[in-house]
Amino acid sequence: MAQIEQSDNGGKKKKGAQKKMQIHVDFTPMVDMNMLLITFFMLCTTMIKSQTLNIALPSNEKVEQEQQNKAKESQAVTLILDTERDEEGKVKFDPETGKPAHIIYYYMGKPETADEDKDGRIDNSNLKVEKFLGNESNGETRGIRKILHDKNKTVLEKIAVLKDKWKAKEITDEQYQAQAKEIRNDSTIADRPVVIIKASPNASWESLIGALDEMQINQISRYQIDNINAVDSLLIFDYIGKTRN
Repeated sequence: MAQIEQSDNGGKKKKGAQKKMQIHVDFTPMVDMNMLLITFFMLCTTMIKSQTLNIALPSNEKVEQEQQNKAKESQAVTLILDTERDEEGKVKFDPETGKPAHIIYYYMGKPETADEDKDGRIDNSNLKVEKFLGNESNGETRGIRKILHDKNKTVLEKIAVLKDKWKAKEITDEQYQAQAKEIRNDSTIADRPVVIIKASPNASWESLIGALDEMQINQISRYQIDNINAVDSLLIFDYIGKTRN
């Protein structure tokens, strides 16, 4: 509450002198009102949910039938992550995008290898190279995303139809999530891919996170992280040798 106090200058008054007033404002009610507003906003505000990346971790459960862990050759896709580095070991950057120069070597099914040639290299015919690229302005996929998109096309088309129903409010969000999970895990879809992600010694954590992100974007439910082996290293060595020559 505001109070006006009149000063009498020690009791002495001069003729024609202007009266001086001192105004004192009590801010105690304002503090109470601020506390009420803070409490109101805390109770009525919806907190933002943190968006995290779901990673399927391996379990300790034993598989009774060994065939359950095997994938058909037509379904298998192997990604070998690599990153270009300079002589000092520092990551190179793509001059066009300004992002780290991540490279993905990939092949479908089994690596097609032949006998060692005279230079001691293992020949390959189906190893290819792509990069992490976003979509075009018109929504077209590019890079490794296009490869995975085309490989999981049937699942993506079914989920797209389901998403249209969700946007039209024909189904709830819970129903959409449950039905989408069933589609991703539908064993009757013959062309569902099984992606094996491997990292070379030069690969960075960013490239691994990018690969896992592509699994989520392309609705791929069957994938695993594995160690790079000698055959993979020799395939890359052969590929680099051919490109340099």
